[in-house]
Amino acid sequence: MAHFSSYITIGTFLFIACFGMSNCYFTVPLKIFTGKFNSSMDLDLTPLQLKQTSGNELSLASDPNGIVNFLDMVNNLQGDSGRGYYMEMSIGTPGQKLNILVDTGSSNFAVAASAHPFITHFFDTALSSTYQATGRMVSVRYTQGNWEGELGIDRVSFPKGPNGTMSINIAAILSSEGFFLPGVNWQGILGLAYPLLARPDSSVEPFFNSVVRQTGIPDVFSLQMCGAGLSASSSADPVGGSLVMGGVEPTLYRGSMWYTPIRQEWYYQVEVLKLEVGDQNLNLDCREYNMDKAIVDSGTTLLRLPVNVFNAVVEAISRSSLIQDFSSGFWLGTKLACWMKGETPWRFFPKLSLYLRATNTSQSFRITILPQLYIQPITDVDGTLDCFRFGVSSSANGLVIGATVMEGFYVAFDRAQKRVGFALSTCAVNGGVAVSEISGPFSAEDVAADCAAGGLLKEPFFWVISYALMAVCGLVLLLLLLLLVLPCQRRDRLGEITDESSLVRHRIK
Repeated sequence: MAHFSSYITIGTFLFIACFGMSNCYFTVPLKIFTGKFNSSMDLDLTPLQLKQTSGNELSLASDPNGIVNFLDMVNNLQGDSGRGYYMEMSIGTPGQKLNILVDTGSSNFAVAASAHPFITHFFDTALSSTYQATGRMVSVRYTQGNWEGELGIDRVSFPKGPNGTMSINIAAILSSEGFFLPGVNWQGILGLAYPLLARPDSSVEPFFNSVVRQTGIPDVFSLQMCGAGLSASSSADPVGGSLVMGGVEPTLYRGSMWYTPIRQEWYYQVEVLKLEVGDQNLNLDCREYNMDKAIVDSGTTLLRLPVNVFNAVVEAISRSSLIQDFSSGFWLGTKLACWMKGETPWRFFPKLSLYLRATNTSQSFRITILPQLYIQPITDVDGTLDCFRFGVSSSANGLVIGATVMEGFYVAFDRAQKRVGFALSTCAVNGGVAVSEISGPFSAEDVAADCAAGGLLKEPFFWVISYALMAVCGLVLLLLLLLLVLPCQRRDRLGEITDESSLVRHRIK
């Protein structure tokens, strides 16, 4: 997943080769810990009634064709943001039940097909009479972790999903490194993005495309993730949520559904116009927020921001949080901040707000998360301290609206009308207090007409330039090309997912 600066750096390199307040105003002692816990609590700290809608109505009790009843899909997810949200699926004949991670930031349906020390069971292709191997291999490499396997086709059904059994492309994972981690309770990943991200190429029809084609349900799904402000280590029972395929379930949200256009159909790429810390506008050029993309990704634990935006947010929070002397390790995600048990730090931190362009492009709407969503409880120490992490991180690969934000909202992926909808989630409540807000419309006349483009060229153009430069240099300097193979494998152009926002980063082991 290369970004703008990566392309410029690659191209240039190859071209040259060829040619306020200082004290904390509270009495609760604050301690910083480095986060060394046992494996069940470890952090990967290396940088986890009818409703009114705006636009066409999607709030139905079932889809028009009667293939699905949305109420049957309520609470069909288990898990939490740190270890991922997953649903039970039945694969093969006879059916083998596996828990599959829901990920809107990738497009392959991949399941463990061999034993691994961190998973309890796997899909045994030899036991399925309907499994068909295609003879094609596939591999996906993340910034941390990777898996390899073979492509096949088999029958898939859902205990809590669309009726019937469907024929689905499956990547049978035969080997992996750093992909399955201790403490997770899923054995595969369900990529819900567009064909352009499918590996090894876009000819592999993604899961949801297959479901829509074979069942005739509307090309819409919606996602509610119910881990808002809850510690992953505080309960043995998974938090859960809902993946509704075919539309939007009215009982899962309050108020209106606000829609923002999908700018490009690869990730669910949207356009961010502005960011506020409390009531303070960061006043950055809106192109900064969309450098090199802004996406909605359930497979990412944190809210991830481009470096300049992240630094501005940390500075603004530091000024307004009354905790200016915080260790930099807390902001960078390498340390936890701990308060005496029973105390919470949320009252010391401001709200964070993102402004998204509305379907009426001259307007915007605002989604807001309270500190309960981004100052995240992780664990306790000796039963006397509650420890929290900062649920925002910097990114070299664009802005990612991950679980930190998504847990506050019911999110509709309306692929049919090329838009993503946000509404207040009925489960985004902590201690009886709603932890998210949504409002609008606001005028967008004061921002650029196209915040996602500006002076940047489109990704496909960069691909062409990169291919041309590397082809020329390959003919002239074969040795240089060999030395560049490993770095180049970390770019989208070779079909690997290398975004640092991938599910194997920033989650609890």
